[in-house]
Amino acid sequence: MSRASGKSASNKAPGRPRLPAPSAQTYRAGCARTWTLAATEPDLAYTDLVFAECPECPHRVTPDGGPDFCTLRPQGAAHPFAALAALKLT
Repeated sequence: MSRASGKSASNKAPGRPRLPAPSAQTYRAGCARTWTLAATEPDLAYTDLVFAECPECPHRVTPDGGPDFCTLRPQGAAHPFAALAALKLT
């Protein structure tokens, strides 16, 4: 590879700060299985569904037009709808 301008090549987009590498955290499925992964997302979708109980799991999600999946959330994080439990619908 030649450098005609004398500047070093970089994959970094100009004007954008480099994001830190995600740190490993433990994600938990509804069935209590855990995975330790390096990700920054608040939820992950587990689509392999290879465990024997996956076909009948109550935590399994079946979306329109997509594959079935299980939601993995960071271990210890509150469920995204937990705040709704405090609502009084009267």
